[in-house]
Amino acid sequence: MKIMERGQITIPKKIRDTYGLKPSTEVDVIPLEEGILIVKKSSGKSPFHEVYGVLNNPRDSDGLIEEIRGR
Repeated sequence: MKIMERGQITIPKKIRDTYGLKPSTEVDVIPLEEGILIVKKSSGKSPFHEVYGVLNNPRDSDGLIEEIRGR
């Protein structure tokens, strides 16, 4: 790869696909003694936190489905 005039590089498609790097994905560039490390930033939310507390809902599943469907 070559660094372009404005400091941009192109990450090969196979690597982008493997690591889920899509347009607008944010990355961190971390300096190391050996060179640099490019790391995909996480959203900060784990899948666990996305669903935490869902099982403590007193409503039954039918009621939740109706709510989701807007009925």
